[in-house]
Amino acid sequence: MNNAAKWPLVSTRNPSQAAKLAAWLAILATGATIFLLVSLHALSPEFSPSWRVISEYAFGHYAWVLSLMFLSWGIGSWALVVAIWSQVHTKAGKVGLWFLMIAGAGEAMASVFDITHPIGHGIAGLLGVIGFPIAALLLSVALGHNQTWNAARRPLLWIANLSWISVALLAATLAILTMQMARITGGHLPTHAPKSLPPGVLALDGWADRLIVLSNCAWVLVAAYRTTQVRRKHSDAGDQA
Repeated sequence: MNNAAKWPLVSTRNPSQAAKLAAWLAILATGATIFLLVSLHALSPEFSPSWRVISEYAFGHYAWVLSLMFLSWGIGSWALVVAIWSQVHTKAGKVGLWFLMIAGAGEAMASVFDITHPIGHGIAGLLGVIGFPIAALLLSVALGHNQTWNAARRPLLWIANLSWISVALLAATLAILTMQMARITGGHLPTHAPKSLPPGVLALDGWADRLIVLSNCAWVLVAAYRTTQVRRKHSDAGDQA
């Protein structure tokens, strides 16, 4: 008996089943990402979610939970690449797949290089935060050309746009926070995040940072779930034939 017969799930003769399994892995890993992020809010309440970014949980007692969150985030992105690869037929869509792999690399890389490793964490952030919106936009358009994806086209496009808007919001809110702090401190910005903000300072960068993660996760969940529906229809059609 050959190996393909022993391991039908990984055989190229059954790509539909492999894609369906990858889609469910993407759903589970992305769900775990959201769960771990919510858990960090409960485990480390000393980090105000309004102005402390997610990466700062590495300074707390549950840095390992943060590492698991970043790792599961990356696994979800990589699994989705496998799940939708055969559904993407345009050149722009293929570029989007590569950007999604790059984004997943950045997300997983952050699990090893946390904020205490500024260079590595900066590279990870650049790959993940910038790579994902590009991937989501390219893939939303590419998948929208596939008739079986018509039902998911609009939500995918909406969430893809939210992913880059959330990045812009993070940049804007960080700039506003920096200007406010500079005005209050006379231009001498603190080298470390204070335990609390001075009165009158409006800070929303933490929420914008969390919106990045949640919008990215939402896009993966919608795309992965649609993949399971498409594969189920193909399987039912094959059984009827």
